[in-house]
Amino acid sequence: MTPRQLRAFCLSFNAAVEDFPFTPETSVFKVLGKLFALTNLDASPLKVNLKCDPQDAIRLRDQYPGLILPGYHMNKRHWNTVTVDGELPDRLVRELVEDSYDLVVAGLPRAERLRLDRP
Repeated sequence: MTPRQLRAFCLSFNAAVEDFPFTPETSVFKVLGKLFALTNLDASPLKVNLKCDPQDAIRLRDQYPGLILPGYHMNKRHWNTVTVDGELPDRLVRELVEDSYDLVVAGLPRAERLRLDRP
């Protein structure tokens, strides 16, 4: 997955926006103000921090050592840093981004979740 593809995929979700609250190089993808992905799209190798169920986070780190690590500068129980350099299948990266988005949406207040369902 290229940086352009990662950015486009993150922005394809309902109400997703890109913000730069930390540095101009750090893309923060949010849904209704809540972070679901953080990356430097110019970095090599490309890495992205993604929210993850704690049990899945451990399983993924064990299954993909060196490619999926505890979230850099994040709560390591709930976030993974995923290396997007072609070694992981694009399908898996897309699933992890989608899971991150879904976890963040699930944590939103009900009224905000309902706003997302409206066209």
